[in-house]
Amino acid sequence: MPNREAKDAEEAKALADIEEYGCHILYVLEDDEHPPFAYSVGIEHNFGVPELVVIGLKPELSMTIINEYCRRVRSGERFSVGERASGFLGGGFDCQFGAVHPDHYPEHFGWDIWFYDGPDFRIVQLIFPTTSGIWPWDAEADEWVRQRQPLLDQPPLPP
Repeated sequence: MPNREAKDAEEAKALADIEEYGCHILYVLEDDEHPPFAYSVGIEHNFGVPELVVIGLKPELSMTIINEYCRRVRSGERFSVGERASGFLGGGFDCQFGAVHPDHYPEHFGWDIWFYDGPDFRIVQLIFPTTSGIWPWDAEADEWVRQRQPLLDQPPLPP
């Protein structure tokens, strides 16, 4: 584990989860500018694969998806950017793994920056279609879909 000493109960819980379960999961509530999102801390350290972020879903489903990813990479499965995978969402829907541009790290992944002592980690985004099978990049995707699940593969736009 990176040389981390817990300074408070939250940090102690994160370190204990990473050691016991393979990762700690953070859920960030929606605000005026961003939809809710959840991300992992510790997966790259424990299994040598990128951390995972899921955007726009409820806490329980987001955490279930990240736990499933952790379980699958622990058992040796590997996923690549651009790859489609099943078994993360119910209903037989595939998901796709997307790149995350490092310029998003400071605003979105503070606990990873704390754990890895800087931006020296990888993270991928699990992207999912609507229940109608529309992906955020599809021409048919409306503005709500695009805002609810922004793609993080490009640097953020300047304010």
